[in-house]
Amino acid sequence: MLEVNGVSLRFGEKEVLRGCDLRLEAGERLALMGPSGCGKTTLARIALGLQRPDSGAVRRDFARVAAVFQEPRLLPWRTAEENVNLVLTDREESLPEARAWLSRLELAEAAALYPAELSGGMQQRLRPGLLLLDEPFKAMDESLRERVLRLTADAIGEAALLLITHSRQEADALGCRVLRYTDGHFEP
Repeated sequence: MLEVNGVSLRFGEKEVLRGCDLRLEAGERLALMGPSGCGKTTLARIALGLQRPDSGAVRRDFARVAAVFQEPRLLPWRTAEENVNLVLTDREESLPEARAWLSRLELAEAAALYPAELSGGMQQRLRPGLLLLDEPFKAMDESLRERVLRLTADAIGEAALLLITHSRQEADALGCRVLRYTDGHFEP
């Protein structure tokens, strides 16, 4: 379970989050929606323990958490295949599974390429409990986005999902309950 209680955060004079609450149970799917700069990614960073709130508390009971951020988070010294394998086990015996994932993501030909050799859309398809997706489909054209959304919906399985998006279509395609930003916090 992920539980956020009364989380608030200011950046200088700007109050970004005010008394935010959310609860995400195992297997649930939740989307945070709102205008750019409203605090969706900041709330996700707090939920993952990457940023401290000014007040409030976060409880996260998931044993394993994976996150896909808007900006590339691939290790530049590892190939596409090695980056995927890192999420799996980072052992040689899981390389065939890493190659299979690359193939599903239409990246089989990119297995030996390094992140600097991949396009932005290719990089986003490589990212791998709790799965947090922060606008992971924005660098993809519409046709590819639809295919990757279907693959993602199938791959999530029973994991809990926290999706950050501007697209109601993406939230619906992944079966998410939606919380919208309103005056410093998120509500149904």
